[in-house]
Amino acid sequence: MDRLIGRYCKIVLREPGKERASVVSGILEDIDYDAGFVIIDSDRGLGCLNMKSIIAIKPKSLRKVKKEFAQDERGFVGIGTLIVFIAMILVAAVAASVLIRTGELLQQRANKVGLQTTREISSGLTIVDVIGYTNSEKTYLTHIALTVRPRSGSEDIDLRNTVLHLMYDKLIVLSFPVNASAYVAPKVSPDGVFSTLTTPLNGTTYGIIALHDVDNSIYINGGMNVGDKAIIMVNLSAAFNSTGIPPRASISGSLVPEVGAPGTFDVSVPCVFTSRIVELN
Repeated sequence: MDRLIGRYCKIVLREPGKERASVVSGILEDIDYDAGFVIIDSDRGLGCLNMKSIIAIKPKSLRKVKKEFAQDERGFVGIGTLIVFIAMILVAAVAASVLIRTGELLQQRANKVGLQTTREISSGLTIVDVIGYTNSEKTYLTHIALTVRPRSGSEDIDLRNTVLHLMYDKLIVLSFPVNASAYVAPKVSPDGVFSTLTTPLNGTTYGIIALHDVDNSIYINGGMNVGDKAIIMVNLSAAFNSTGIPPRASISGSLVPEVGAPGTFDVSVPCVFTSRIVELN
C-alpha cells in the first residue's frame, strides 16, 4: 500500500453492519498503520478512512483524472456561456421592444403633426376686396365691407368661430354675434350691401352677407366651403368710439379662422371722398 501513496486511487468501502459498499476517489496522502487509518484528499476535502472498512483500492491514471477534470471545467464554461447568451437575448428582446414601442409612438405623433400642419397650411381665408362707406357729409368712413372667400383646397370654415382683428388708433377684436340670424342675408339688397343689414352693428360684432352660397351653408350655420363668397360688414364708428375714420388714415386687420391661415389687409383711406362708396387700396 505504500506504493499507492501520492497516487489517485478509487477506494471501495463497506462499513460494518452494512451490506452495500461505497466508493471514495481521491489522492492517497498517507497510511497510518498504527492507528489503522488512511488519509485521502478527495473532492470532499481531506479525510481519514478506517483501514478495516476498506475492501479494495484501485489506482487510476492521473492523465485520465486530469482529462475528466478538464471535461468538467469545459462543462462549467459552457454553462456560463449559455447563461450569458440567454441574458444577452433577454436584454436584446427588451431593447427591441422599447425601440419598437418608441418607433410606433413617434410614427403616430408624426402622422398627427403632419395632418395638423397640412390642415393649417391648406385651410384659411382670403380677403378679396375692401370697400368703405362714408357718412352723408362724406367726411368720415363709417363702415367697411370685406369680401372674403376660402383658400383653394381649404376645409370648411366656421364663421361663427372666426374673429376679426382691426387696427386704427387701437386694436379691437370683433366676433360673430350670438343672434346670428339678424346679421346674415342670403341675397344682396338692390340698394347696396350697406343697407342690407336690418339690425345695426355694434362695436364688438361683425355682420355677414352671403354673396355666393349654393348650399345655403352661410345662411344656415355660418359655414363657408370652397366656392362660397361673403361680405364681412363692420361698423367703424361704433368699433372705435368715434364719428368714423378720417381721410388719409390707414386701417389694417386680419380675419382669423378657427383653423388655417388668416386673411389680412392693410389699406389707406383716400384724401378726398368723392362718393359714399369708397374703394380702399
